[in-house]
Amino acid sequence: MMGETGSPTAKAQASSQAGAQARAGDRPPVKPPAPPESRGGGPLPPTLRRNAPLVPTDSAASRALAAVIAILTFLAALCAGAAEIVASSAVQWQGTVAQEVTIQVRPSPGRDIDADVARAEGLAKATPGISAVRVFTKAEAERLLEPWLGSGLDLSDLPVPRLVTLKLAETTPDLKPLRASLTEALPGVASLDDHALWLRRLSTAANTFVGVGVGIVVLVLVATGLAVVFATRGAMAGNREVVEVLHFVGANDDFIARAFQRRFFGLGLRGGIIGSGAAIAAFALAGLVARNWRSGPAGEEIEALFGAFHIGWRGYAAVLLIGVIASVVTGIVSRLTVRRFLS
Repeated sequence: MMGETGSPTAKAQASSQAGAQARAGDRPPVKPPAPPESRGGGPLPPTLRRNAPLVPTDSAASRALAAVIAILTFLAALCAGAAEIVASSAVQWQGTVAQEVTIQVRPSPGRDIDADVARAEGLAKATPGISAVRVFTKAEAERLLEPWLGSGLDLSDLPVPRLVTLKLAETTPDLKPLRASLTEALPGVASLDDHALWLRRLSTAANTFVGVGVGIVVLVLVATGLAVVFATRGAMAGNREVVEVLHFVGANDDFIARAFQRRFFGLGLRGGIIGSGAAIAAFALAGLVARNWRSGPAGEEIEALFGAFHIGWRGYAAVLLIGVIASVVTGIVSRLTVRRFLS
């Protein structure tokens, strides 16, 4: 009898197991927890999402900083390009002027100025190193005064000196024998001008302009660094809680600084590319306008002073280098600012 029905304890255990299985079958299967976005609270902020960058990649502050860097890079590139134009034009002017010297023959009472000019021309042609001699007529000499005195004036009563230009065959020929011959043959009448004083003044003015341009570029880069400092401090203040959590989980200062450096370097590179590209476009447009104006008198004067607004490969390389320097300065300054903030 006991073998058929079993013990009361066994029956109780079997009954409890059957009841548990029945209850388990009645309950619905357990589902995994829903993501935070589907719990009714809306999407998480970008800074709290999984795999979100430490520094926001697309915010109003980031776009504003990129625009500021682009503007400053554009201004610095314009200064660098203008300095290159002036430097190249000054070298061209110096090379042209250094290849010529001028003999000035002044009118003197009791002397025949035409004979004096012919005498000076003969001495110049007999001097070694002179490849060509050109004598200015009286009308040509008077026409040289029109930019200062105006046209239509009767200059016959004025003692307008006559000019004899000499084209040098060598870069630095010895002009002492010619100067001595003119002093001996035409004392107090003829003088030799090698334009050395004008060349020194031109070189000084060009170097001063280039120095001012370099100084402006440095100031613009300093302004870029200051803007990055303020932007980095603002980003650090806005992500203070995130930085504290990273410190809590074991992240060191170098990890955080590298994250900010990568982000701000990207912003600086974007702004530098935009600013450099705008500067190159501006120089290309200026060169196109100068070529269109070349046919008129104003265009000829502008071209004589500044050339064709062509900065050459050195100018374009300087413009691109400024964009790269701006991005590098942005990354380095942001890293130093973060390290100082965390310390």
